Amino acid sequence: MKKILLLASAVFACVTMQAQISTPAPSPASKLQQTVGLTEVTVDYSRPSMRGRAIFGELVPFGKLWRTGANAYTKVTFSDDVKVAGQDVKAGTYSVFTKPGATSWEVFFYTDIDGGGTPKEWDDSKVVAKATAEVYALPVDIEAFTITIDDMTSGSANLGMMWEKSYVAVPFEVPTDVKVMADIDKVLAGSPKADDYYAAAVYFSSEGKDIKKASEWMDKAMSMTEEPAFWQLRQQSLIQAKSGNKKAAIKSAKKSLEKAKEAGNDDYIKMNTESIKEWSAK
Repeated sequence: MKKILLLASAVFACVTMQAQISTPAPSPASKLQQTVGLTEVTVDYSRPSMRGRAIFGELVPFGKLWRTGANAYTKVTFSDDVKVAGQDVKAGTYSVFTKPGATSWEVFFYTDIDGGGTPKEWDDSKVVAKATAEVYALPVDIEAFTITIDDMTSGSANLGMMWEKSYVAVPFEVPTDVKVMADIDKVLAGSPKADDYYAAAVYFSSEGKDIKKASEWMDKAMSMTEEPAFWQLRQQSLIQAKSGNKKAAIKSAKKSLEKAKEAGNDDYIKMNTESIKEWSAK
């Protein structure tokens, strides 16, 4: 009996020693995924918090290389070749290091992606892009270090970083236009459908390209569509207005308005009503 009790005690002690208490990480891992144009951008990083500490110039010294977060290297991945601050960067994954300053930061995109802290030996030949980013003062404290993808257009965005009351941003460009134009040329040279003409027309219109060509493609798309939807008619009216044909634009907008009312879409009702008023006054 004594042996059994001793064995039971040993098993209980073993189980107790293996038990774990789950607590929050002081700098939790974060993953940011964003499509910019047609390019996938992913950022993997850890997010330290202020916790009552002074950050820039204190916890993170000015003029000293910083890991740009905590724990493992902060990494950014681009699915296509891009331009970072005007510099060509191949598709792939890069670590991001910074040298914060009072009025500007130096930002480095580095080929070594495995490790924590900062590299023991810095190698300038591994820097694929370098940028100087102005520091903007924020009106409130940002408690946890945050990386964002801001000010997106179809072909560009900013990689933003903010903590405490500081915000910096590095611009990058993605090859959206090159990819879309290649698709348009390929598809329209084959056996395009109504949706293909429509997509090409809307892209040309929204990107400020040849509006005459956009108008031709939109007319083709609508001629192949038995019952155009209100959003399609809306785009047709916008292209017609840009082409200078306000009479046709108003006609298309009225059709879009009627269908939007049937669908109960308040946004399109408002947009069409305002456009009809604007185009009728000229």
